[in-house]
Amino acid sequence: MKILIVGPSWIGDMVMAQSLYSTLKQLYPNAKLDVLAPSWSRSVLERMPEIHQIIKMPMDHSELNIRDRWRLGRQLAQNGYTHTYVLPNSAKSALIPLFAGIKQRIGWRGEWRYGLLNDLRINKHLFQHMVERYVTLAYKQDTTKNNITLKKCPQPALTVNKIAQKQAMARLHLNPYEKPVIGLCPGSAFGPAKKWPKTYYAEVSRYAIMSGFQIWLFGSKKDKNTCQQIKHTLSREQQSTCRNLAGKTSLTEAIDLLAVCHTVISNDSGLMHVSAAVDCNIIGIYGSSSPQYTPPLTKKMKTVHINIDCQPCFKRICPLNHLNCLNKLTPNIVIDVLKSFIK
Repeated sequence: MKILIVGPSWIGDMVMAQSLYSTLKQLYPNAKLDVLAPSWSRSVLERMPEIHQIIKMPMDHSELNIRDRWRLGRQLAQNGYTHTYVLPNSAKSALIPLFAGIKQRIGWRGEWRYGLLNDLRINKHLFQHMVERYVTLAYKQDTTKNNITLKKCPQPALTVNKIAQKQAMARLHLNPYEKPVIGLCPGSAFGPAKKWPKTYYAEVSRYAIMSGFQIWLFGSKKDKNTCQQIKHTLSREQQSTCRNLAGKTSLTEAIDLLAVCHTVISNDSGLMHVSAAVDCNIIGIYGSSSPQYTPPLTKKMKTVHINIDCQPCFKRICPLNHLNCLNKLTPNIVIDVLKSFIK
């Protein structure tokens, strides 16, 4: 078998998709798995030993661009793929495998995918968690109905490069041996309805520092100001044990540095799933989303969320303009969970 996987467009989804890749390698040890995915995902996919080749998706996931998709499909036809697994739900994501002439095209029913996929799965509602939906695609339709549970899904495990890890710490003048590290990931590319308030992160930071930890703040360039505001809320003395790494690391470096952390406190974001895949203790903060849908696969995970009528709404921006799912999730709730990890 030679398999092409059309990968997801979000970091967290790509990490969870490793459970599918692991399952395919268990079922077909000699199969070669290639992943067609956005360029940013290379940092994650390179840390997955199951992957043979990473193929860059040249267009944005929101672009239809049929001409370029046809050209790429015809190029990939030369690779002799026998199977493809299409993980996004859009019709356009299934076009390239069709143009590549891949005989077995497998995926869930989505927007107008009849004919584009010829092994179309329609019982998605039987699987509560996204990772279950990924893993069940590896099996034939008639064997999956009652066999796939969250506990049976392989846990994502990203490889940590110890040499690169030491180089990143040296470049950024980080010393995890002086004090153990609590990592904070206060950003969310999805939208503000997933972002726990900055002042709450600052309060948890103060507690962690007083408990003998140092703080590393993670995120992209877009999160730099948020992280800086969290740090500036601390006293001058506390700021000396808090490092703002947002925008200063590549995703590859972030993977290695998160692996250093004793515990990571994160919004429901890609970095939360990365942290779980490098075996950290995780406190996952859920606002508009739900831990019943996208929990990381790790026994070291504890989630916090507020049970109110409008949660989860899965919206980027609070439709009621109050963000109670986050504002009512007070710092003492997260601190109590943190205490269970550091006692």
